Amino acid sequence: MNSISLKLNADPLILSALREDISSEDVSTNAVMPVAVLGQVQLIAKQAGIIAGLSVFERVFYLLDSASKCTFNVKDGDKVEKGQLLGTVTGDIRVLLSGERTALNYLQRMSGIATCANETARLLEGTKIKLLDTRKTTPNNRIFEKYAVTVGGGANHRYNLSDGVLLKDNHIDAAGGVGKAIKAAKDYAPFVRKIEVEVETLQQVQEAVEAGADIIMLDNMSHSDMEEAMKIINGRAEVEVSGNVTKENIAKLADLGVDYISSGALTHSAPILDLSLKHLKRI
Repeated sequence: MNSISLKLNADPLILSALREDISSEDVSTNAVMPVAVLGQVQLIAKQAGIIAGLSVFERVFYLLDSASKCTFNVKDGDKVEKGQLLGTVTGDIRVLLSGERTALNYLQRMSGIATCANETARLLEGTKIKLLDTRKTTPNNRIFEKYAVTVGGGANHRYNLSDGVLLKDNHIDAAGGVGKAIKAAKDYAPFVRKIEVEVETLQQVQEAVEAGADIIMLDNMSHSDMEEAMKIINGRAEVEVSGNVTKENIAKLADLGVDYISSGALTHSAPILDLSLKHLKRI
């Protein structure tokens, strides 16, 4: 993440997370460290994976005290190994102690997502298929989680509801059908917006093609129906596959020849990458 994005978008969220953890004071730290003392602590990987979120980790300490300094031996996207020294944080020991959990929460979560995305994307190597995330993100953490997906080798679907047109089943029901929903979107949305529609049956696929959808999402369809859908579409729209896609089953979809596969599991089910701040010392 660049400095502008951090200041404009991430800082308010990081500060909110810090306020959640420090409502009035850090009683434990203030008890054992009543005055400022310079110290240093090591950032260590406790398991192997892809690291992501170092700038966010660093920002936590900076927002508590701009004199804090992080020195990293790795960069976002690097593969790290268990026991590896990833860097150090130097500053007021009170800041190191008070910021530790919030900083690690961000870094562990983002690195876990990057690791999951990387493992999943590797299963699509050799194909033209682009791996996408979804909006199934932790509230107020989307900016961090979607960034982590890209670090791991995935790509971002729309960021939020203002970012693009995606007509899902309930939109279609509200409009009275696939064709009516697409027509309404074409009449309302700016011409620069692509229109994507989610379909669940071959009849809906046909309707979406005839109505001129730009992207057709095949949602929770059987493999045989998706093969038939590809014949119906016949290059007249880009095609996305979605619906309970995980790294355990994604390889089975690679032979369809679709353009995109989206997976909510990249963000909603990725385990954290275990990291730790250890060996705090005065300097």
